[in-house]
Amino acid sequence: MKIERLAIPDVILVTPARFGDTRGFFSETYNLHRMADAGIHTPFVQDNQSLSRHKGVVRGLHCQLAPHAQGKLVRCTRGAIWDVAVDARMGSPTYGQWVAAELSEDNWSQLWLPPGFLHGFVTMSDNSEVQYKCTSLYDKASERAVIWNCPELKIDWPIAQEDAILSDKDKVAPGFAAAHGWFPHA
Repeated sequence: MKIERLAIPDVILVTPARFGDTRGFFSETYNLHRMADAGIHTPFVQDNQSLSRHKGVVRGLHCQLAPHAQGKLVRCTRGAIWDVAVDARMGSPTYGQWVAAELSEDNWSQLWLPPGFLHGFVTMSDNSEVQYKCTSLYDKASERAVIWNCPELKIDWPIAQEDAILSDKDKVAPGFAAAHGWFPHA
C-alpha cells in the first residue's frame, strides 16, 4: 500500500496495490496491520455504499458529533469522485482548512478522514459508486451538515454551483460558523 499524508497530515491517501492479469485483478483494500502502520488505529464498525447516477451529485459536507463521531475510509469503486475533508476540530492548527483528492476506479485510492472532519464529495462521472468504512455507527441525532459551497471555507469544487445536484437536506445546511464547537478538542 502506498501511504501519502496530505496538506492536513491527519488526512491520509491510501492506494492499495492491484495485481492484474488477463482475468482481471486482485487487491487487498484493507489490512489492519498496514493501516495501523500508517497511523489508522481505530476499528471499523459499519460499511456504507452509495450510488450516484449522475455526474455533479454533491453529497456533504457531513459529520456526526461525539460520542458518535466517525472516522471514514472512503473509496470509489466505480466512476470517479472528488472527495473533500474539512478540519472542524477546534484548536487544530488546520481548523477550517480543507484538502481533497480524486478517488476513482482507475486510481484505486482511498481517503482516511479521522473523527472531527466534515466530509463531502462530488461525482465526476455518471454512475459513481462509493464505499466507506466508519469507526462509529450511524446516529441520526448526532448527524450534522455544513453547506457544500460555504464562502468561508473557499473550497475549490470542480463543478459550477448551478450544475450541482443536491439533496433537499444539503441545500439548506448552515455555513461553517455553525460547526464552531462541534469538535471542541483537536
